[in-house]
Amino acid sequence: MAKAMTMTLQPLHDRIVVQRIDEGEVRRGGLIIPDSAKEKPQEGKVLAVGKGKTNDDGKTIPLDVKAGDRILFGKYSGSEIKVDGEECLILREDEVLGVIES
Repeated sequence: MAKAMTMTLQPLHDRIVVQRIDEGEVRRGGLIIPDSAKEKPQEGKVLAVGKGKTNDDGKTIPLDVKAGDRILFGKYSGSEIKVDGEECLILREDEVLGVIES
């Protein structure tokens, strides 16, 4: 029997791993826009965070975001990666535009 392997990813320093949140099917004037013409969402859920950024004195400054937060990020932010077959984004905390509170 083959056991399914799951990968855990711990980002380093001030980096975070984000899963994009799809906004659903977009309709404009009764037309369904194909996936190839849709823009990728700029909203995501934080899956994992690094330990923080180290300043000049050697102290680690913890990140403001935490796993589970919903965030907004720039259109061209981060690098796309695949974790367990799912597309994710890894980016620096300074690329985060804001945290969405509900």
